[in-house]
Amino acid sequence: MTSLLRDRILPVLTVIAAILVIWHVFVIYLNAPFVRDQAARAGTTVTLSEIIPQTFNQERPILPAPHQIIAELWDTTVAKPVTSKRSLVYHAWITLSATLMGFGMGTVLGIALAVGIVHNRAMDKSLMPWVIASQTIPILAVAPMIIVVLNSIGISGLLPKALISTYLSFFPVVVGMVKGLRSPDTLLIDLMHTYNASNSQTFWKLRWPAAMPYLFTSLKVAIAISLVGAIVGELPTGAVAGLGARLLSGSYYGQTIQIWAALFMAAGLAAVLVSIVGAAHGLVLKRMGVKP
Repeated sequence: MTSLLRDRILPVLTVIAAILVIWHVFVIYLNAPFVRDQAARAGTTVTLSEIIPQTFNQERPILPAPHQIIAELWDTTVAKPVTSKRSLVYHAWITLSATLMGFGMGTVLGIALAVGIVHNRAMDKSLMPWVIASQTIPILAVAPMIIVVLNSIGISGLLPKALISTYLSFFPVVVGMVKGLRSPDTLLIDLMHTYNASNSQTFWKLRWPAAMPYLFTSLKVAIAISLVGAIVGELPTGAVAGLGARLLSGSYYGQTIQIWAALFMAAGLAAVLVSIVGAAHGLVLKRMGVKP
């Protein structure tokens, strides 16, 4: 217990404390000019002791204080019904549905491409460079084109956002699985050949089990980046629902507290999704007989 406290809990708490201290300092620094401007317009002067409390309670601060974000999160998650369009839970579900759909399609596509690249030399030489080059195009440039093209042929709603998530999430799966499927030692592959094993037997009994750690590591990256893709996909459409829509409306009306609350909700959702993938990884390794 003492070792757990010293090696894991204490370092995390120290980093969090340092972040909070720096955050509070910047709240005062960034929000103080507005307080001074208000005082100058009213023809009064304010001291530092008067400025500090006001910087933590502005309606539209440049940088919201932590307690303001916590209050907004509480109001939009606990105090609002989950079916309300003002509830962050409602908006998170809209984004989550596109995230999971895109993640599923990206995983299937990534594994299929990786299998083809490993087993086909032509695909390895021609497709792999294109896979890498595809990620050099900023998603903010690709997303509007995908949305507009699909809308022009009558496809809207969940699928366009899911395709953007797919575009982002398939890449780490491809790279990870290619590395994983090629990870078995040459001696082990030669041993399978001495057993007269077919390509499919070599794949399922050697390559696939060896690739599991690489796959789940890639899935952790893919599920998080898939969430980013779903949020980005909501921005160019002027969507009225989803975490991207909350960010967009907050930007339109200068509601910085709403923006930060949506960002924290997205971060929390990503953490939960990555944790679920990590738990699945542990279960799979346990079933494979790997000792923790």
